[in-house]
Amino acid sequence: MRRPGILGGLFVAAMLTAALIGTSFFAWRVAGLPFVPFDVFDLVTRVLPGGLIAFGIGTMVTVIRALHLGPTAASAKTAEQAMAITGAFIAGLVGGVILFFILRARRRGNGLTVGLALGAVLGIPAMLISLHASNTASVGPVASAIWTLGAFLVWGVVLGAAEERLIRIDMEKATDAIADRAVQRIDRRRFLITLGGATAVITVGGAAVGELAGSRRRESLMALGSGESMRWSATHPLPNANAAVQPAPGTRPEFTPLELHYRIDINTIPPNIDESRWRLQIAGLVEQPLRFTLQDLQRYKPSHQFVTLSCISNPVGGDLIGTTRWTGVSLQRLLPDLRLKPNVTHLKIRSADGFFEVVSLDAIKADPRLMLTYSWDGVPLTREHGYPLRIYIPDVHGMKQPKWIESMEATDHWEPGFWVQRGWDRVAQIHATSVIDTVAVDMTIIRPDRSKLVPIGGIAHAGSRGISKVEVQVDGGPWQQAQIRSPLSQLTWVVWRYDWLFQSGNHTFTVRCYDGNGTPQTVTRSPAEPNGATGLHSRSMML
Repeated sequence: MRRPGILGGLFVAAMLTAALIGTSFFAWRVAGLPFVPFDVFDLVTRVLPGGLIAFGIGTMVTVIRALHLGPTAASAKTAEQAMAITGAFIAGLVGGVILFFILRARRRGNGLTVGLALGAVLGIPAMLISLHASNTASVGPVASAIWTLGAFLVWGVVLGAAEERLIRIDMEKATDAIADRAVQRIDRRRFLITLGGATAVITVGGAAVGELAGSRRRESLMALGSGESMRWSATHPLPNANAAVQPAPGTRPEFTPLELHYRIDINTIPPNIDESRWRLQIAGLVEQPLRFTLQDLQRYKPSHQFVTLSCISNPVGGDLIGTTRWTGVSLQRLLPDLRLKPNVTHLKIRSADGFFEVVSLDAIKADPRLMLTYSWDGVPLTREHGYPLRIYIPDVHGMKQPKWIESMEATDHWEPGFWVQRGWDRVAQIHATSVIDTVAVDMTIIRPDRSKLVPIGGIAHAGSRGISKVEVQVDGGPWQQAQIRSPLSQLTWVVWRYDWLFQSGNHTFTVRCYDGNGTPQTVTRSPAEPNGATGLHSRSMML
């Protein structure tokens, strides 16, 4: 008797698992059914140790920047989704190999039964995860459960039948006749080619059609609410439009286009919230539980603020930072209507994705800029950025600012938030930081004496403390003061500019800043974890 090789079993498991993933992707994009790889990945990121998650985030950001893979936020999200799909593929591959060994050891025609059992072993947990922790499904729980379990059962049955067929071909009695061996090889090859071709068509077709459907859906949503012509910035000048200092050519946009605003969160895809059913729940130590619709919040006098947000995972000189105009209701203005009990000291704010943070009542009473936000640049928040409601808290990193808010619980104590529980800083205050965006060698300024000035520029930021001074150093020489452009508000970054007297050669440019209190930025270089990256930003180049 011939022992069937494992490579054939691996091939069958790989092709059928890829077909399952492709079909699931199609069903998610077209019909809103659960996409299990993303749901499982999202659950895993919530249960793994915080140190491991932080290491993964830091490594991902480092690799993206080192390989110049594009905007960090978008590349990181693509990487997370790729890891989720790869993990699902490996799980299917491992299950298929185990099934292959079981069938080969038993040598009896029970592939359908064993395959059905494997489908149930993997499908039941996947079904439970998609029912209780799914961001991908937009259909009801019954349809989600039937689809998820049914897809895994069908996959298991087909996998069992295919591997049983392969084993039967390989274990046929071999004869000494060359012709018989040739026929056996042809039969085996034909089976694998037929299976591979069919599953490849299903995989590629499902992925392509699903992505096309998803792209059209995103375009429709953009046309409905976030088109450029509808934005505040399309019809209004920026408040510092007449500022004397102009950005050096190549400096990043002072007002970040919505499409370029960074997004970092714990989800492979954002929660899909139906505004018609959404309510902001107010519970805990209150005189009476309350529920606010989005329209209820919009009836309060709106607060409009130009704000720079930054991610605590942003490395020195990174792009996980952006500035736009946010609109919402000040929590200080909302506070009297919450009817809190006298012993309340904090509000615990929860999001639809399980994220939460605790904000002190003293901070809310002291700062009217702390607000619940429902639009940016004059249009509703997008799904990716917290629709329908997120919070803005001045002077702290994004890790302290929940999106997709569903409830606020009044409590009489502080407790660590989602990322604080995982080892990140309790305060997460924004450090003063400065960045060189450009050394505009192609835009030199010719002075009357024929000497050349090279515009150098970038941004500096210190949260709500503002920036009082920016200095530039060339090749380790003395620090020279740069010009600072008037900021959009006290809550945004500043754009700085320094016109350097050109000298040919290899040069290193370094920038540093001082916050509004005159405190210099931290020179010592440190990683993002646990309280944000520090250090000076430099650029070296041959001129």
